[in-house]
Order: sequence, then structure tokens, then C-alpha cells
Amino acid sequence: MEKRNTFTMMFYAKKTVTNKLGESPLYLRITFNGENASLSLHKTVNLAYWNAKAGMAEGPEKYAKELNRFLMTTQSAVYEHYRNFRDKGLPFTAVEVRDSYLGKSKSGKGKKLLDIYSLHNDKIRSLIGIDFTHSTVLRYDTALKHTREFIRDNYKKEDVYLSELNYEFVCDFEIFLKARKGIAHNTSMKYVKSLKKVIRIAMANGDLNKDPFSGYKVRIKKVDRGYLTEEELKLIINKKFNNVRIDQVRDCFVFSCFTGLAHADLIRLSPQNIVTASDGKKWIKINRQKTDSMSSIPLMAAALSIIDKYKEHPHCVLKNVILPVSSNQKMNAYLKEVADLCGISKNLSSHLARHTFATTVTLNNDVPIETVSKMLGHSSINVTRIYARLLDKKIGQDMQHIDRLYQVEG
Repeated sequence: MEKRNTFTMMFYAKKTVTNKLGESPLYLRITFNGENASLSLHKTVNLAYWNAKAGMAEGPEKYAKELNRFLMTTQSAVYEHYRNFRDKGLPFTAVEVRDSYLGKSKSGKGKKLLDIYSLHNDKIRSLIGIDFTHSTVLRYDTALKHTREFIRDNYKKEDVYLSELNYEFVCDFEIFLKARKGIAHNTSMKYVKSLKKVIRIAMANGDLNKDPFSGYKVRIKKVDRGYLTEEELKLIINKKFNNVRIDQVRDCFVFSCFTGLAHADLIRLSPQNIVTASDGKKWIKINRQKTDSMSSIPLMAAALSIIDKYKEHPHCVLKNVILPVSSNQKMNAYLKEVADLCGISKNLSSHLARHTFATTVTLNNDVPIETVSKMLGHSSINVTRIYARLLDKKIGQDMQHIDRLYQVEG
């Protein structure tokens, strides 16, 4: 049996809000197939003259007659917009009926996805260095690009209306990212999450009433990014490179291995972030770009020697930074060359350097996890546990004293 559409309208006074005269604002609730949209009428009413059950004014004849005439005229006008959608067989929602009445939707179908996506990206781009980083904005721009390609590929058009979005759209987008673009699961989920945020904003603004992500769960798989062993780290440190660019990239990577700094923090590390304690030891004090939490890191000799190596470097002097750090994309590309030249098969990256600091450099040299968590700038130790691994060598050392207690005499 074909599902029957239901459309209703009801006027109501928002009793929780009153002006100095004790009057409450009036609204029209538009309901289509169980979904609601509220329309402000920019009128107020004294609650003593309002019949909530009937949704109309009563009381002094002239007052009630004028207000009710306005209400009926508004209701009739809104109904005409509903009938226009219905008669044309267009997909629509209660929100789109309201917006059509308000003149927000010239096409009668509401706003388009890529339009609001682009607007969102433009807004966060203006907040780079305040609330967002370049890398975050780049991720949203890439997500927008993939969404545009998906719409062209699946729908053979340049954009889709918000009213066309549903659960199937989201699932097909995930499939497109993985099957057509060859993007790994977790990266695909990041692009889906970016789309989800834009949809949430559209719903909060009243541009969309039904959540296409309802029933869909973004699932991130646990990934072991790996780490360098002590031997591998020493191999990279001691390797001689004839290429200046490769040598600089190696030094920046090694510095991260001994400080745990993420690329976003490494690239902006300045002399002002280096402080000298009362005992003469030098420390890094920096608010993490990602979480805005403080990282306090004592500088080991290996890191200090790298700082000293670049203190007169033109880039560092001009930019007032400690190291000549390239963009994350360039760094990761150059690090592949470092790995090849060192004969290491692991995928070197800023993430791997951070994991190496947590695992090889600190935890497996008896540095307590609470201390490591503080240096990494984590909000809780539970986050640090993702980085924490105990090597077989360390486990063996810890178990030696127990082994001696239970020696079996021959």
C-alpha cells in the first residue's frame, strides 16, 4: 500500500519567552510526515487572549479579529508553497516548505550540499591560526573535492539538494572513497566525518530536518603505526647524507624522536619555547596545536646538538624558528628517501617519530607513563596508552629477578 503523506500546520505561542508587556512570540509549526519546522511570525500575543488548543486569538473583538486574519492569511500562503511541491512531485521536507515561503529557496528545493560545504570551508579558512590549522582546513578541502567527485560519478550532476540526502547517500559515499578512490578505511572515515559535521551544521541552521547519518556509525579501526627500534634509530642518526635537503629532513625527524613533538608543533617551535630551568637544564615549553595542552619536554643531548646545528640557518633566523621544517607532505615524501638510503622498510613519518619517542626512547627506558603523557601533552594517560608498547627486551629485564627467585637446583 502506498504511504500517505500528512501535512499539518499549527499556530502556537512560545510561553517561555515574554516581553516587557507580558506578551509571547507567535510561531507556526509546519509538520510533514512527522517532521517539524518552526516559522517565526514576528508577532506577539497576550497569553490571556490566546487559545492554545485552537491555535488562535480570542478576547477583545477587534484585537482577536485582526490577529486571526493575519494568521489565516499566513497559513493560506504557506499551504500554497506546500501544494506547489506536492503538485510538481518534488522531494521536500517541512523545512523546505518554510524556506520556500520565506523566499530562501528560489528553486523550491532548498539549499545544495556543495554550496554549504564550500561556505563552511571558507569560514574555517578565515580562522587559520586561531581555531584551525592549515592541515585541518586542507583535510576539509580534500573531503569537499572527494564529495564533488562522488556526486558527479554517482548522480551525473554538479551538486545535490540537501533534501536528496539519505542513509544510502552516506553509505555510497563510503564505498566510493574505498572502491573508486582506493582510500584506506580510516582516512575514508575522516572524510565521512567531515561531511557529517557539515550536515550537522545544516540541521542546526534549519536547512535540513532529517539526519541522513541516522543509523550510520563512523568506525575507526585501531592501527599500529609502528616505531623505530633502538638499532634503527641509531642507524638513521649516524647515516651520512651528501644531499643537504635529505640531511635536514633526517635531523628534523630525529629531533621529533627525542622530543615527541608532532609536525604541527615542530614547524612552529621558536627560541621562545626553549626555557632554562634553575639547574641549568634546557626545556621545551609549548602549547600543542592540536589540543592546546602544555607539553613540557627536557632537551636531551641529541636534540640540543640539532638545535645548535641550525641556530644560524637563514630559514630559522628569518622565521624565528628552531629548525628548517618543511610541510608535512614534503617531510613524509623526503622521509621515504631517508628510509631507502638507510635500508629501513618502515614508513617514516612524524607519527612514527612520536611513537618512537614514547616507546623506544622513554617507556622502555623506565620513564613512567605519567611522565611520558605529560611530555606528549596528552589530556589523559588513556590516550598515551595508544603509544605505549613494551619491547621483549624490557619485559625480559623486568622478569630476570623473578626468574632468579625460582631457580631449580639440580
